[in-house]
Amino acid sequence: MRRVDERAEEPAGHGPAGEPGRYRLEVRGLEIRNGRHGPAVVSGISFAVRPGDVLGLVGESGSGKTTVALALLGHTRRGLSVTAGEIRLDGMDLLRLRPAGLRQVRGAGVSYVPQDPSAALNPALRIGYQLREALRVHIHSGPASFPRRSRASSADDLGARVLEVLREVRLDPAPELLRRYPHQLSGGQQQRVALAMAFACRPSLIVLDEPTTGLDVSTQRHILDTVRRLCRGYGVAAVYVSHDLAVVSELAAEVAVMYAGRIVEAGPAASLFGRPLHPYTQGLLASVPEGGRRLTGIPGQQPPPGQRGPGCAFAPRCGIALDACRARVPEPAPVAGRTVRCLRAAETGTARTAPRSAADMADRPPGPAVLSVRGVSASYGPVRVLSGIDLDVPPQACVAIVGESGSGKTTLARCIVGLHQNWTGDMTLQGAPLARGARQRPVPVLQQIQCVFQNPYTSLNPRKTVGQIVAEPLHRFLRVPRAEHAERVVSVLGDVALGRRYLSRYPDQLSGGERQRVAIARALIAEPGLLVCDEVTSALDVSVQAVVVELLRAAAARRNLAMLFITHNLALVHSVAQFAVVLHHGEIVEAGPAGQVLAEPGSHYTAQLMADVPRLRSSPRPG
Repeated sequence: MRRVDERAEEPAGHGPAGEPGRYRLEVRGLEIRNGRHGPAVVSGISFAVRPGDVLGLVGESGSGKTTVALALLGHTRRGLSVTAGEIRLDGMDLLRLRPAGLRQVRGAGVSYVPQDPSAALNPALRIGYQLREALRVHIHSGPASFPRRSRASSADDLGARVLEVLREVRLDPAPELLRRYPHQLSGGQQQRVALAMAFACRPSLIVLDEPTTGLDVSTQRHILDTVRRLCRGYGVAAVYVSHDLAVVSELAAEVAVMYAGRIVEAGPAASLFGRPLHPYTQGLLASVPEGGRRLTGIPGQQPPPGQRGPGCAFAPRCGIALDACRARVPEPAPVAGRTVRCLRAAETGTARTAPRSAADMADRPPGPAVLSVRGVSASYGPVRVLSGIDLDVPPQACVAIVGESGSGKTTLARCIVGLHQNWTGDMTLQGAPLARGARQRPVPVLQQIQCVFQNPYTSLNPRKTVGQIVAEPLHRFLRVPRAEHAERVVSVLGDVALGRRYLSRYPDQLSGGERQRVAIARALIAEPGLLVCDEVTSALDVSVQAVVVELLRAAAARRNLAMLFITHNLALVHSVAQFAVVLHHGEIVEAGPAGQVLAEPGSHYTAQLMADVPRLRSSPRPG
């Protein structure tokens, strides 16, 4: 059994077909457990990536994607142990390196781009210093046998290399940019700096963990093009972890679908997205917002480690499971040019999705607006970010606010909920004027407007349990007796695909998607009249996103709930909103019924946004 603390190194090996150097990365039989003898978190993970290719690693939150991604750097989270398998990078088994050898390989041989670049960059150091530091530390690192494709020694060499990598990620290497701190950059610029640091030393492997989550479609397109171009240009193998199947279908040559710690289907992106064979893959694809169809979520929840049972872990959620599926874990088998863990893979076809009904797509009848905004302009100090905003949110309707990062979407949301007071104009809720700040608004108004923020890592109190967090509005706004709190909390947690077992957990024990669902539950339990959703699905995998979108739609109808839905995911707008408002540089450039605005845009800006939307493809996007 191979363990991470073994000290020997093996000579470079060959690819599965016996060709030296055919694969840059080879993972064979990787198993990671809780402790040495606890339940397996991931098991039987095997895949390979050629130079210049991108492997997409997809699946729901909790499937083990990030655990595998971190293992590619020779790292595991606290409490986990690698108990079997090999991870060979250019023939070298990373799991057999000493800690000092791993430190040398990281950065020089394998680099990592995290989901949140603002957390990856040091807020106390200027951008130029951080780039030079990455080069100084890593550029001559690595065991003697490890290939080094970039060298720089003098200060002049380092400076020239910094300018080169910034140009490669399409950033202007002006002195003022190098003197900035991370907080002085946009999210897209921060992510480009993180990419520049990752590619600076010309590694053999780059691991990207949801690098475009939270970015608008235009910035996302630029980031994906940059990753594709740099990987092909320098022969870098990449593993791209994501829940966004549309992005993966455009970028990746091969795709591996993970569920409950195992790869259940793997193969070329063209065939896997064109004709998915595993029922789980079919369910994921049915959850992708495409062409305005109704989203279909996967019922049930993914079992945690230790509760996966003796058979196929997906069997409780599968509509075609046999008794044999529940008795034993299916072995991976070749079917139609790919590898599938399903006893019925040869019988399955493409997933069928229910079309949206005419009633779903019809505009809501006019009525008194729940929220009315007239002539609202907002500023941060001397900088104006909103100018003359006019919009109405009808009852039981959803209005989507779309646009690039920096267009003013979040500022508008903050003005509406009372978190930004430097605005002029008029706002009314149910016909009554709204005070500028939340502190000046009475409790019933605060209860009627609830907000779900984009970042669930900062919107939840880390010192309170999930049960305490979700129950707080019951005490603050509704004066519900404490004896009834638990029942109401469990009910609303069930609505967002969580359950009673989450009541005693703290936020740091949850995944990003689970945290966001808790935030949504906290807002819904207050029984608001207007729900302001600021990028609420950006942290969710596609199947949970579909469930949450349908939940929000049902809540709007059942509770007379109106929604303001701020998003950069234009594909999702078709499924959730009746009306769309497009912002650009703080001004409305187009507004109207969502289907009309997105299908037949009257503004060149809206047309360009729609052109940048990733779409499921039957073949990888050309370079």
